[in-house]
Amino acid sequence: MTASRAADDTAAHGPRSGPGPLRPARSWERARALARSSAGQPLPAVPRALSDALGHALAEPLVALTDLPPFATAAMDGWAVAGQGPWKLGGDGVLAGREPGPLAPDSAVTIATGAPVPAGATAVLRREHGEADAERDMLYDRSPVPLPEGRDIRPRGQECRSGEPLLPSRTTVTERVLGLAAAAGYDRLPVHRRPSVELLVVGDELLQDGVPHGGRVRDALGPLLPPWLHACGAELIGHHLIADDLATLREAVCRSPADVVVTTGSTAAGPVDFLHETLRAAGARLLVDSVAVRPGHPMLLAELPATTDGRARRLVGLPGNPLAAVAGVITLAEPLLRRLGGHRDAEPVQLVAGSALPGHPHDTRLLPVFTAGREVTPLPFDGPAMLRGLALADGVAVVPPGGVPAGATVGVRELPDR
Repeated sequence: MTASRAADDTAAHGPRSGPGPLRPARSWERARALARSSAGQPLPAVPRALSDALGHALAEPLVALTDLPPFATAAMDGWAVAGQGPWKLGGDGVLAGREPGPLAPDSAVTIATGAPVPAGATAVLRREHGEADAERDMLYDRSPVPLPEGRDIRPRGQECRSGEPLLPSRTTVTERVLGLAAAAGYDRLPVHRRPSVELLVVGDELLQDGVPHGGRVRDALGPLLPPWLHACGAELIGHHLIADDLATLREAVCRSPADVVVTTGSTAAGPVDFLHETLRAAGARLLVDSVAVRPGHPMLLAELPATTDGRARRLVGLPGNPLAAVAGVITLAEPLLRRLGGHRDAEPVQLVAGSALPGHPHDTRLLPVFTAGREVTPLPFDGPAMLRGLALADGVAVVPPGGVPAGATVGVRELPDR
């Protein structure tokens, strides 16, 4: 990294955006709130096949299109019986996917789990509780207790009735939601469009392969950020390595068709940090210009001029150091992208500090931690240019100024697991 990209933990205030005094940094909470509110309304709703809806947010409540189950079904393998028994055996048996005829009083028929229960059946006798007499075609109950009416029958509408709300709008479509939607009769879901993102990784010093050499380092953010942004609800439409050149950066930012442009590096005030100048030339409006958080101090958020078809555009500028860039994603990119995509705000989990969590005297600190039960433990290698601690972490603790003593509660942001 260049010297300017390591400046986020040494600057006392925000980076310069032009002549005059340094801008005061936004508080971490205020910066997140501004990122969220700057999104305005979520992006429009679009219909998606179930196979394409994973990760989107529901644009409307999910309402059952059928009763669940749609008919009474057997909860166990055994016999559908009518009355208290013994029962006369008959029929060919009932399998799942077949509609049975009615069951006469005091008779029984074999039935498989999930199969429709015949009309007239009063219960299902489990296979292990029944004794069939093949010579007499009779079935006897050997249950330890009398067989109650309705035993092992899932009644129609036990889970829900047609028209019943199942999930509210803004629910993230997970694998579990897809299963429920399919069971409830859906082929397509109305979801909010994912915000499109173009990633611009800035820096002459970055290598895309091989071992670092000759003063150059590997680009860690190119592999790290795309899946992280996708987990925030983004649709990545471009990923480019950009040289430390004002004209090149300005062209890439101005020509991007994405809803959100995400840049890495060039956010401070070093000799090759051209992002502020690029934003001025593009006619952008700065909403956040540095945040009182460590690492990641010189991050920024800007409104770009709208596209020719009137779509709003935003730019999130992340610091170039890897852990500082992750702090920028958590602070600015995540709330912006989740709001644009129609998702609910992700709330931190309140856990207990197993040991003291060191803080910054004045700024919020984002600290990689490992959780065990309800306790969190800080991890080493937490410098702004380090990723070793983050790779072991399952959360990031939001440590207020001054730190958190052992035994106190702290908010923990969960990390994407895929």
